Amino acid sequence: MAKILIIDDEQSIRSTLREILEYEKYTIDEAKDGQEGLDKLITNKYDIALCDVKMPKMDGIELLERVQMAGIDTQFIMISAHGTIETAVDATKMGAFDFVPKPPDLNRLLLTVKNALDKSSLVTETKTLKKKLSKRYQMIGESESLSIVKEMMDKVGPTDARVLITGPNGSGKELVARGIHERSNRSSAPFIEVNCAAIPSELIESELFGHEKGAFTSAHKQRIGKFEQATEGTLFLDEIGDMSLSAQAKVLRALQEHKITRVGGDKDINVNVRVLAATNKDLKKEIAETNFREDLYHRLSVILVQVPALKERKDDIPLLVDKFLDDIANEYGTKKKEVTEDAFKALQAYDWSGNIRELRNVTERLVIMCGESINAEDVKRYLV
Repeated sequence: MAKILIIDDEQSIRSTLREILEYEKYTIDEAKDGQEGLDKLITNKYDIALCDVKMPKMDGIELLERVQMAGIDTQFIMISAHGTIETAVDATKMGAFDFVPKPPDLNRLLLTVKNALDKSSLVTETKTLKKKLSKRYQMIGESESLSIVKEMMDKVGPTDARVLITGPNGSGKELVARGIHERSNRSSAPFIEVNCAAIPSELIESELFGHEKGAFTSAHKQRIGKFEQATEGTLFLDEIGDMSLSAQAKVLRALQEHKITRVGGDKDINVNVRVLAATNKDLKKEIAETNFREDLYHRLSVILVQVPALKERKDDIPLLVDKFLDDIANEYGTKKKEVTEDAFKALQAYDWSGNIRELRNVTERLVIMCGESINAEDVKRYLV
């Protein structure tokens, strides 16, 4: 059941609110001033705080500011007498959920509390999902080559610089892109990914920039492209070396002018997007063969990050396998399997042309096919 803290210097108001809310089966706690309220908010978890605006020691506005600085997620509903309604409205602009005038109207109060609880649940769910997502895209390893990549991510993440990520297939280029996004000031905005190699050349422009209704035969309605979807966030162009020259020209314009035009449209649309790109190709060679625009390359490669192949960081294999074993056990709902020392050595002796993606697949195969413990003979039997 939801837990609510009532912060008010008037005992009669606290008693009235407690009686109303306890009747609705909410768990109630009280504080007689702002300082006591802050102490309780720091030491306990509350879904909602019903907070008076005018109080001794610390008023409701100062309390709200202190709570926000402390990163406490409690939803604030300000309680205001007639003369403080304007102040209460200002508090909602500062982050309070809403305000309730004194004396409280029962229906208005309960509806506001319900709506605040809905928002509280949504905030909690969003944070949980972000933690799961962050854990899913965590970069595992302590090798020197990976440490260099992580250091670059830490430096470039908080900036808006464009980054070109290179490396072989399956080496973790997407993890680097997501890690940069999570370290940026845009982390709360969308991370939109486009696999340029998976989209036919005749559709890539519509995918990136959108199209207007009737722009081509199958354009039955307007479509918003990835650039617009990523507004205020990050657009990740994976395998950009496979993008058509026509689309490259339009991406170049978007980077230069921060504007796009939908296919079949004539209106410029302003976009505020950070672009990260990745490729497994040698783009300088592609430029020499006129398959890739040199001016676009220089626009994208403000920062170059080279992701090492797995064969260059074999010391990380035991850590990676252990992470995969945890993930697979959770997915299958089974006990995590053990891997013997000689099995790890056998895995480290392999070349891993498919890099981390191949290692993940092999680990899953070993979990399925082997007993409780995976040894070197198992690795030799099921590796290829």
